[in-house]
Amino acid sequence: MLWVRAFHIIFMVTWFAGLFYLPRLFVYHALSSDTVSIERFKVMERKLYYGITTPGGVLTILLGLWLLLGNGWARYAGASWMHWKLALVAVLVGYHLYLGKILADFGSDRNRHGHVFYRWLNEFPVLVLVAVTLLVELQPG
Repeated sequence: MLWVRAFHIIFMVTWFAGLFYLPRLFVYHALSSDTVSIERFKVMERKLYYGITTPGGVLTILLGLWLLLGNGWARYAGASWMHWKLALVAVLVGYHLYLGKILADFGSDRNRHGHVFYRWLNEFPVLVLVAVTLLVELQPG
């Protein structure tokens, strides 16, 4: 199980790298006005989302489920910290899918927000990362 846990952490880092960088690309994309830059950002965003972020998220979740079931769900059934962690992972999946919607909007040249919106959006996964890390390491309640 140590190998599974190690790869769960590795893919979690990969997932978060994409969740941190994609909104930053949206910032620069929203600031761009020339066709060459706009097309370049579309390619970068698409490759990041589908080539790194999504596989990282899927593998993180699959390996996490393997750990959860392999260690016995009953062990965690009464642990409120695990329930909070799983709820935050669900929120993170929603955030990931929302980034996919924004990606589709940019891909169709239908950006609805300014660069400041994306700067704030970029901060959200930091809060989730801090919360999940503290829950896992401290295991309160």
